[in-house]
Amino acid sequence: MPVVTNFSDLDLTKQYTYSDYLLWQFSERVELIKGFIKKMSPAPSRKHQKVSMNLSYVLTSFFKKKKCNLYAAPFDVRLPIKNGKKDTTIVQPDLCVICDEAKLDDQGCNGAPDLVVEILLPNNSKYDVDTKFNLYQESEVKEYWVIEPTEKIVLVYTLQNQKFIGLKPFTEGEIIESPLFPEMKIAVTDVFNKI
Repeated sequence: MPVVTNFSDLDLTKQYTYSDYLLWQFSERVELIKGFIKKMSPAPSRKHQKVSMNLSYVLTSFFKKKKCNLYAAPFDVRLPIKNGKKDTTIVQPDLCVICDEAKLDDQGCNGAPDLVVEILLPNNSKYDVDTKFNLYQESEVKEYWVIEPTEKIVLVYTLQNQKFIGLKPFTEGEIIESPLFPEMKIAVTDVFNKI
């Protein structure tokens, strides 16, 4: 496949691979879900960005002296999908933590991150709550957080026996507890500071 410089030149009914994805040189941000293109929303809202920055600050402080690495979108994560074609699912989580450095390469992460955080957008919540939830569960992400900025709620899912189990939702005035990183305690008010 030749280099593609215009998004409109792609056939959205066709399945693609990571090799194809590397040849796309247009400004639109996309993810590849089991080979199919998913065009991402334009620039996120101010609330989305503020939540991302707030959480990045807290997580950076926590992981600074640990072997895990924190990354923010845009950052390519190639998910291992069982019973699927290799390298056909590339996502860009809002935030992700990878503790196994062998999964990191110059293109991003090749494998499931340990922790993935998605911040919901009003027009994209079904995608993060349904499609990505299933992808992250199938690829065995150990912990998945879904953050709802409007209602100021944090949902935490932990992988047990290859299925995500949801904890009680965390709301303002509470402390987020991570089953994967039990020593990490994050005040919900810090996540939504200045929102």
